[in-house]
Amino acid sequence: MMPPLLALQGVSKSFGGLEVITDVAFNVEAGGRTALIGPNGAGKTTLFNLISGVYRQDKGSIALSGEDISDIASRRRIGLGMARSFQNIRLMPHLSVTENIMLGQQARAGSLADMLTPLSLFGRTKWRREAEELLGRMGLDTYPGEVVATLPYGIRKKIEVVRALAASPKLLLLDEPAAGLNPTETAALSDFLAEIAETGVTLLVVEHDMGFVRSLCDHAVVLNFGRKIYDGPTGSVQEDPDVLEAYLGRRNRNEDAAASAREGIHAA
Repeated sequence: MMPPLLALQGVSKSFGGLEVITDVAFNVEAGGRTALIGPNGAGKTTLFNLISGVYRQDKGSIALSGEDISDIASRRRIGLGMARSFQNIRLMPHLSVTENIMLGQQARAGSLADMLTPLSLFGRTKWRREAEELLGRMGLDTYPGEVVATLPYGIRKKIEVVRALAASPKLLLLDEPAAGLNPTETAALSDFLAEIAETGVTLLVVEHDMGFVRSLCDHAVVLNFGRKIYDGPTGSVQEDPDVLEAYLGRRNRNEDAAASAREGIHAA
């Protein structure tokens, strides 16, 4: 039996004596689209930082394709098949779209010389051709020579995702990809990410927009005060009593309270 693509077991993290992640365990299966959600302050970004190697957990383990990566640096995790985009766009605004994608290719470099190769000044290298081909497959071949700073916000969001894809990841971590987008841009991004998932890339998404989550993700993990309170299908998350209590702040199972909680989840 194949191991899950990502497996967390008993993961905990404290800052200054305050435990912000407590004994969290869940799996992300290969090919899945999993949402990591919860109220503000639930610990979602901290957990993302643990998975991507920005922080190291105090207890527990994190495995990628069955390999324990708990002590592996974040850059090496990229080489093992993990890539991440951030809530705040981190593209180089003065570079072209293609040049930004080529920066993403550096994650695959095995040496300093390899790292500098994608940025070679000598014409149309294989790296540049690969970047342009990737933009074409993702439907962004209209923009290769455009300076990123001149492009609409929704397009820049897509470009950041494509830059992460340039590292050839098996698992793509997306930190609030719909933040700052209008409804039209959000719908377009959801369709775009669904197309990426169809290519075999597994998605793990932190997101507040539940409409976006429902349209994209088939599985959800919910945190509250650093603890996992739900791990199951996205379609059932808004009916779970523990999730309703987390968003309401109290347990009340009558229909009016449940409806209010669901509205709160929509707005979160």
